[in-house]
Formats: sequence, structure tokens, C-alpha cells
Amino acid sequence: MNIRIVWYVVLAVLGALVGVAGSIAQPAWFPGGLALALLATAAVFYGGLRATDTQLGIVAPGAAWLVAVVFLSLGRPEGDGVFGGGVGEMIYLLGGMGIAVMCATVGRLPRPAP
Repeated sequence: MNIRIVWYVVLAVLGALVGVAGSIAQPAWFPGGLALALLATAAVFYGGLRATDTQLGIVAPGAAWLVAVVFLSLGRPEGDGVFGGGVGEMIYLLGGMGIAVMCATVGRLPRPAP
């Protein structure tokens, strides 16, 4: 098995975990939880870029993060949901997507010669 495939799977799991943890933490300790959730999101996305040195290193955790956050925002038929519809939730959702775009457009640093 190619080592990059393992990295993409690990990054996707980390992206989903950060999405779930951020969805829970950001309304609990607003505004500190929101800042912490966005920092964790940025760390996973940027870390994926540096770990794999490809754009897929951002896509894997970014897609899993987005699926987790959207799934939690849907709620249940009874009306229960993680997101209450406030400004913090929108900042978290749009901020996380913005961070993914920023990390995807970061220029690559040249590798030092061995």
C-alpha cells in the first residue's frame, strides 16, 4: 500500500474528528472555543499540506471536516441539533471553508537540497 494513501485516510479521520470537536467546542466556550476550533481546523489542513506535499493533503481532511459539520448541522426530526443557528456557527462553517481555501492556495516552499 502506498504511504500517501495511508496519510490521506489518517488526515480524513483527523478532519472529521476536528469537525466534530469544533462543532461541540465552539458554542460551549464562545468566543474562545470558536478561536480554538478554527485554529485546530487550520492546523489539520496546513499539516496535511506539509505532510503529503500535495493539494490532496488538504482535500482529504477538508472534505471529511465539511461532511462532519454539515451532518451535525442537519439535526434530527425531533429538532435536536448541535448547531443552534447563531453567528458563531456561521463563522465556524465559513471560516473553516475559508481556511481550507487559504491552505490550498499557499505557495509551496522549495525543498532544501540533500
